[in-house]
Amino acid sequence: MTSNLALKTPQAVVYENLDIELEEEDELKTRGLTGLKNIGNTCYMNAALQALSNCPPLTHFFLDCGGLARTDKKPALCKSYQKLMSEIWHKNRPGSVMPTNLFQGIKTVNPTFRGYSQQDAQEFLRCLMDVLHEELKEQVFEVEEDRHPGILEEIMEEEKNQSDSDFQSCESGSNSDHTENESRKLSEELSESAMLIQEDQKEQETVKSWQKEKKNSNHFNQNNCLQDLEKNLESLAEDNDFSSQGTVKVQIQSRISDYATEVIMNDLSASQTPLLSEGSAPHLSSSPPKSGSLWTSHKKAPTVCLPKKKRQKKYRSVISDVFDGTIVSSVQCLTCDRISVTLETFQDLSLPIPGKEDLAKLHSSSHQTSLVKAGSCGEAYAPQGWVAFFLEYFKSWFWGPTVTLQDCLAAFFARDELKGDNMYSCEKCKKLRNGVKFCKVQKFPEILSIHLKRFRHELMFSTKIGTHVSFPLEGLDLQPFLAKDSPSQIVTYDLLSVICHHGTASSGHYIAYCRNNLNNLWYEFDDQSVTEVSEATVQNAEAYVLFYRKSSDDAQKERRRVTSLLNLTEPSLLQFYVSRQWLNKFKTFAEPGPISNNDFLCGHGGVPPRKAGLIEDLVVMLPQNIWDYLYGRFGGGPAVNHLYVCHTCQTELEKIEKRRKMELETFIRLNKAFQEEDNPAVIYCISMHWFREWEGFVKGKDVDPPGAIDNSKIAVTKCGHITLKQGADSGQISEETWTFLHNIYGGGPEITLRQTVPVTESESGQSEEKIDVETRNV
Repeated sequence: MTSNLALKTPQAVVYENLDIELEEEDELKTRGLTGLKNIGNTCYMNAALQALSNCPPLTHFFLDCGGLARTDKKPALCKSYQKLMSEIWHKNRPGSVMPTNLFQGIKTVNPTFRGYSQQDAQEFLRCLMDVLHEELKEQVFEVEEDRHPGILEEIMEEEKNQSDSDFQSCESGSNSDHTENESRKLSEELSESAMLIQEDQKEQETVKSWQKEKKNSNHFNQNNCLQDLEKNLESLAEDNDFSSQGTVKVQIQSRISDYATEVIMNDLSASQTPLLSEGSAPHLSSSPPKSGSLWTSHKKAPTVCLPKKKRQKKYRSVISDVFDGTIVSSVQCLTCDRISVTLETFQDLSLPIPGKEDLAKLHSSSHQTSLVKAGSCGEAYAPQGWVAFFLEYFKSWFWGPTVTLQDCLAAFFARDELKGDNMYSCEKCKKLRNGVKFCKVQKFPEILSIHLKRFRHELMFSTKIGTHVSFPLEGLDLQPFLAKDSPSQIVTYDLLSVICHHGTASSGHYIAYCRNNLNNLWYEFDDQSVTEVSEATVQNAEAYVLFYRKSSDDAQKERRRVTSLLNLTEPSLLQFYVSRQWLNKFKTFAEPGPISNNDFLCGHGGVPPRKAGLIEDLVVMLPQNIWDYLYGRFGGGPAVNHLYVCHTCQTELEKIEKRRKMELETFIRLNKAFQEEDNPAVIYCISMHWFREWEGFVKGKDVDPPGAIDNSKIAVTKCGHITLKQGADSGQISEETWTFLHNIYGGGPEITLRQTVPVTESESGQSEEKIDVETRNV
């Protein structure tokens, strides 16, 4: 591999790059109105795809940044989706297209969608977005800076002397599935020298605990999280009086890596909630649960020894950029006033549809007061007199309850009393106690996906809630549901699209109503049929899934301002390179955030060798006056005037390639010898999950090597010894192969099987140990 890779000069930005809406209307007025043919009971997929297609931030990424839809992972749904969007939004679009490739890809990753039975549009959306995220996610590396030890380090040090105790956790999931988290152990990553297999392997860092199985791995920066928490806790310490006895525990959970960092400190008063930084939010899937029974008891994870500097992995994609928001969930013990707080990242909100009694409680003046005092969402409703309340209540008996989307949101965010069979297990009290659970939004996403829970699936039958839920086309105000100490952000949303289901729980038909972003007209998408409809038709629809987009006149003004500056551009001595992805955010996001050029730069300031051939797809060249305005308005960066291939990254890449070749060749040689051995004295067991990750690395399918060997999922303890779990997904390797892999990656636990080998009488004494089934801990 040579270090003299040539970089093609990226194109300069053109007029329509910054505001596509300024192009000729007669050329674009029919774009996006392409129907989708029904392949066989696929109306659920067609409606979901049309709803997503009319979400500009996502669609413009695939249209303007289509070169970034690259993946080596099968079934490469991002490529199929990009092709479909190009067909739908092409100026010479056909009347309808058949999404065969995308449908085949979905069936490959999820057997649920195989066959020709009717499926759920919401489940399809979650599956599609999860796969797109996995295929498009990028790793962002951050380096921690040295900082003086603060309150958090002292807390962590003090906690080393505390005994293990149970804690409460809240796991997010679709619908209301009851799941129980296992206690996790935190593991140190291998040092960079060990990862590169430097010649002196004696200096490799020993891994002290093995990693948790990583499905859809998504690590967040530990030090940044703790630093943000420290700042907030310090500010709380200045503003609040702490009692001398109680404790408050703040637990932060990761969606995929599933490890928790706990902070134990003095108690807050009952009316106060700990502040949590937006930047420390981990990544969880789907919506947070509303059932208090999901809070279960676990053992505390061990204290983490944090290094001063450590390179951590962080993942992002266009899916997370567009749809991810953050919720703060809190549970308060009503006996000791202890509060447990959890940050969760969601991609959609699954809202209940309240009945008559629920509406009465939500609208009553007394309930408003209790909600406001509890820090929940009672402010979602304006003060209502008793006369008006009774008039509305009696009216609902004759004409049925009038349910609004605000009612559903208020029901979701309303406090949940934990009592009776659903009492809260308080760590401080060490008993089951009455408690209160409530949550609010810390950070709203650019596009908010709302799922109304119309279907109830019981053991023997399913039912559908046909209650009409009224929803606004514009101006959905979510301020009442924003956490008090959240960063300033836009909380007003306009409707983009709505998926509707007609029929019963067992059969029916899906359609979608979508607003075309080019002419602001509403259309009904019924498979291959596309028809213009009125706003009244949309508002009378039986909504199932709604997509709302942040509304901002300021963002439109910013784009017009940049466009006018572009028209006044004079030749400048310097040209600046900007991320094409961020420029897409500027065009389509209400809050694009700071300029981020890290998607085409490495930590050394150059272009990573792997991205050198894609540089034209990654960056756009801007004149100096445009850069000055954008940088002054949004900040971020860094400023880039010159593009070059990073020599340091290239050297590391060559080491990685050399390491891949060495590990693969060594394993093949050792495994061949193992297969030729008739009666191996000892056989080692290894987790196939870890082995597949390692195999993907050495074959070049995965960029990064796996973590430490993790045999915890295939091990079970019997009589104080670790043995192989029956039916475990494990493989068998030789002692030499295990030693080879363990010297590189560390981990464990070590599981060995002693073979029963027929021996002569003279050898029986020497081989006695080899007859036993033996396991031992690393």
